[in-house]
Amino acid sequence: MATRRKRILVINPNSNEAVTKGLDDALQHIRFSGGPEIVCCTLKEGPFGIETQEHVEIVTLPLMRLVGAAKDADAFVIACYSDPGLHLCREATGRPVFGINEAGVLTALARGDRFGVIAIKQRSIRRHVRYMRQMGLLDRLAGERPLEMSVAETATGDKTLAKMIEIGRELRDADGAEVIVMGCAGMARHRGPLEVELGIPVIDPTQAAVAIALGSVVFSQS
Repeated sequence: MATRRKRILVINPNSNEAVTKGLDDALQHIRFSGGPEIVCCTLKEGPFGIETQEHVEIVTLPLMRLVGAAKDADAFVIACYSDPGLHLCREATGRPVFGINEAGVLTALARGDRFGVIAIKQRSIRRHVRYMRQMGLLDRLAGERPLEMSVAETATGDKTLAKMIEIGRELRDADGAEVIVMGCAGMARHRGPLEVELGIPVIDPTQAAVAIALGSVVFSQS
């Protein structure tokens, strides 16, 4: 009897297909022959970009329903830096659910003493800092600075990388960050070039979350 191939479902909670495509491309090198299938999908009910607390709340219940109904997935990754619906989704399934903010920050802590975050907008920072406070990690946060761009712009904008380099240098030089975390799933395609320019580790939180999910799936006994 053939063994079913295990599957990790990566959910983009906004409805922007360009973001989902960027996630899929950024995860390509994590896929390997004989390994778990990594599938990226878009939450159709989501806003075009998750940029406010209202957006976070709007997608929580649809995410829970999607996770609860996806019986063929062995692990889930919620690919939004606000980790919307993370705890609710964990209640909806017995399989592991990972948020990219939590996974990205935990990965950063393994690479340096203090980390900096590149946010999409200033109004996102309060929400992120509140989350860091809940995790008890404010003393490891060197700083968070905004691009003042939309989610869509970070995914497809021609000037996004140049602005990320500028902000990354400020986090490194002025704030003392030893590691940079990209604070939006839409930034995925810029990780490699940004790391080369800054000369310090740059964490794509979706890659970090999927890497952790891979471990949980590969070593699962079920």
